[in-house]
Parts: sequence; structure tokens; C-alpha cells
Amino acid sequence: MEIQITSLRKTYGNKTALDGITFSVGNGMFGLIGRNGAGKTTLMRILATLSRPSGGQVTFDGIPLEDTKKIRAFIGYLPQEFSLYQDMSILEVMRYLAALSDIPGKTCRERIPRLLQQVNLWDDRTKKAGKLSGGMKRRLGIAQALLDDPQVLIVDEPTAGLDPEERLRFYTLLDEFSSSRTVVVSSHIMSDIEAVCENVAVLDAGRLLFAGTVGTLAKKAEGKVFELAIPKKEQDAVKRNYHILSSQSRASDVRIRVLADQIPAGCPVSCVPTAWDGYMELLRQLEKGVGN
Repeated sequence: MEIQITSLRKTYGNKTALDGITFSVGNGMFGLIGRNGAGKTTLMRILATLSRPSGGQVTFDGIPLEDTKKIRAFIGYLPQEFSLYQDMSILEVMRYLAALSDIPGKTCRERIPRLLQQVNLWDDRTKKAGKLSGGMKRRLGIAQALLDDPQVLIVDEPTAGLDPEERLRFYTLLDEFSSSRTVVVSSHIMSDIEAVCENVAVLDAGRLLFAGTVGTLAKKAEGKVFELAIPKKEQDAVKRNYHILSSQSRASDVRIRVLADQIPAGCPVSCVPTAWDGYMELLRQLEKGVGN
């Protein structure tokens, strides 16, 4: 399914949350990346038909966003914050939500066990929702979002508060689901998006900075990423003069990865950039007032 977003705007009084953004989303995993306050959640809520745009257009395979009933029939949504029925077991939560969605009993008996097995919660199905860990709650959230077998899944900041192992498990689950569907996932953690998404969009302060493949995003920093090994006493000077991507202290020196328009002294060649490097270069150019 193709989601087409055209000149989309959203304002709250005098505040602009989305400023005329245009891009498209196809099948598979699509990543939405940006700092806190970039407009990611606003966009996700619009796509989930929970918020009306102030201008512009969104279509799902040509179906306009205004046709709310038709769109809600084929989308699933997992917000950043969601509530569970604390005193119900995992299985009871799933059965209750299925009943609210008018899913036939036979379908429930087949689908609920399969979904709970997919998210690795079947063996814990009698546990109370209020007793689940953060990772288990997120996996239950995915299972409930998939109850209606949606063609499009919208997931907002799904790994917030999860440890690395749970994050990997969660994204593996989303990747499996996306093989025949569209999954839009937002995050402020570029490494997560880079690992599972082929296509991404970068938002900042409501504006679209980039939309395209992860490889094309990485090329934004081509020839501008350098790695320096410097004495520890020179670390502060380097931080003043360059945009730091990462640093690692060692016994005798510090290894620093930097963004720079010109080759730093003592650094003969540039490094192969990652999507994270490209993302940081977009933000660096924005701060310089150059734009993308």
C-alpha cells in the first residue's frame, strides 16, 4: 500500500507542528526519524486518523484521509503511550479488545494464539497486564494492534524505555510483519531505524529535511566524516572546532569521530559515512543556516 503525503500542515494556535511536508511511503518498513519535538507524533496521529491536518492531503492507495471509516478498517496503531487493562490477563485483554472490534469468535480462536506466539507471550498468557515488564507491554501492544490484521501498522517510538535486547526483539517482530505490509515506525534513535528500514524521512521542527533511502542519507556526509586519534589534553580543543559524532577514551589517547568540511590536520582520509552521520550532517547544515 502506498501512503502519499502532500503539503501536509498542522498548527496548534501560533505553533506550527508540521510545515507543508511532502513524501510517500510504500510497502515494507519505513522509518521516521527526528529529535524530540520534530513533529513525528503529530504526523503519526494524523496517519492514524486521530488528528485532523490543518492543510494538505494524505491518501492511502488513493483513499483520502477524510474517509476515516474506510481507512480505520485497514490500519493498526501503537502510540508511544498506551493503556492496558491492569487486572486482566494477557489473554483476557486480547479477547476483550477483539470483542470491541467485533471480530468473529472463530477468527479470535485462531488469531489470538497465533499473535501471542508471534510476540512470544503465549506462555505468559495468564499473567496480569499490570505485572508485565516494559518489553512485554510493548509486545502485547503490537499484538493488539495486529488483531484486525491491518495492511498498515503505525508505531510511534516503540522502543522507548526498552533495553537493547528487547529493542532488537521488537524490531525483528516488526520486520517479520512488514514482509507483506506497510509499517511506519518513528524513533529518535537513528541506529534502530538504520538497522531495519530501507527508506526513511527526517523531520526537524515540523519541516522535512530528507526523504529517501538509508544509503542516500549516509551520502549526505560523504567526504565529511573523519576519525582522529589525539592526546587527551587536546580533546577540548577538537570539540570546540568540530562537530563530534562519537568519542572513545583509550589508555594513551582519545579516538574521536568528527564532521568537518575540510580534512583535519593529521587525518589523511575520510571515513565511510553511516546513516547516522548523514542525519547529523543534515542537522549541522541546518544549524549553519545552509539547509538541505
